[in-house]
Amino acid sequence: MASQKTILKALAGETQATPPIWMMRQAGRYLPEYRATREQAGDFLSLCYNPDLATEVTLQPIRRYGFDGAILFADILLVPQALGADLWFVTGEGPRLSTVTQQADFDKLGPADEVHETLNPIYQTVRNLSGALPPETTLIGFAGAPWTVATYMIAGRGTPDQGPAHALKSENRPLFEALMQRITEATIHYLSAQIDAGAEVVKVFDSWAGSLKGQDFEDFAVAPTKRIISALKEKHPGIPVIAFPREAGDGYIGFHEKTGADCVAIDNSVSPEWAAEHVQKDGCVQGNLASSHMVTGGDALVRETRQVVEAFRGGPHIFNLGHGITPDADPDNVQLMIDTVRST
Repeated sequence: MASQKTILKALAGETQATPPIWMMRQAGRYLPEYRATREQAGDFLSLCYNPDLATEVTLQPIRRYGFDGAILFADILLVPQALGADLWFVTGEGPRLSTVTQQADFDKLGPADEVHETLNPIYQTVRNLSGALPPETTLIGFAGAPWTVATYMIAGRGTPDQGPAHALKSENRPLFEALMQRITEATIHYLSAQIDAGAEVVKVFDSWAGSLKGQDFEDFAVAPTKRIISALKEKHPGIPVIAFPREAGDGYIGFHEKTGADCVAIDNSVSPEWAAEHVQKDGCVQGNLASSHMVTGGDALVRETRQVVEAFRGGPHIFNLGHGITPDADPDNVQLMIDTVRST
């Protein structure tokens, strides 16, 4: 059956008349059924670590929309928590973590290969989904890329410019590099376990890659992604990997080849025509409709959805947004996007 899954076909390099489609954050707050399940769980982290409820919210957008892919419901900051960082969420503000800014903080972290005790419920969710999804739906696992995860571990929260992480990188390079290495190795263990549990493809989210410039981009966006992909493919031959170095700009060029990624996901700060010319020539691309269209809808949504489909028609493509769907999105606009993709 795997050979019939349209996402896996795209990842294998096949050009299809209609691109497969899924959506970042497709299980989320824009859906009333998600909000009800989260209320049942009590809070966000309890939802992540409850395999039955996490399975339910992952399946909700599949039931409603029939997406071609289902992405595991979890969070990129579960890895730092599994390494020993304190993690909590402030309602309306987002995540908070204990910080790693000096050697003593780093020394409190656990070994990379001991994350599984904390993360076992996530693997159970993957096993649940592997048995519950429709046979045509691809199961996608994921993790945050080391740089993006490190920015949260160093600052203790999301920041507009990732300034604390850049400062530590400049002021205490050995500590910064040790943290990056620990996250990289933990991420390999985490994604490998997801694959063992039934994930058919995994995605590496580098949400803050765009703030890395010049050699730093090569050292801390490209190199860790390459290390992760290489290790996964050595242990799981044939497993496809999607890499998403968000807002990489010209850094998207050559990212397939530099990292070994089977697909490069692109945000909407670059045009689909540019990405088709410079990125798709090297392999499958994923993207890149602006997520704002899920809020505003209308003719612009239809027009730009068709523009994305047409731009990437000449090669392997997975249709997606350029960033995650936002909580204020209208579920009806999601259906309009899907209908447009499938009729273009």
